Amino acid sequence: MTIESRCGISCEGCAHREPMRCAGCTQIQKPFWGDGCPVKACCEEKGHAHCGQCGEFPCALLERFAYDERQGDGGARIEQCRRWKEGGV
Repeated sequence: MTIESRCGISCEGCAHREPMRCAGCTQIQKPFWGDGCPVKACCEEKGHAHCGQCGEFPCALLERFAYDERQGDGGARIEQCRRWKEGGV
């Protein structure tokens, strides 16, 4: 299992991956879409590979991202983090 993102979003199907040459937030310092990502920053500050490793999982910040009207995925990223956690990743 490969972790590409801190929040559990699937980078495989991302339309921005190829044109932006994005290797996923685990491999980049600064997101191509802005100055930073609060989920990525939080995870890295706590030393976690992904949000599922956090004792506060799923937190309000992750839920806001997962269920955002414009960019959310209906909670799919939360379920991915849960699978990573259960798989020991």
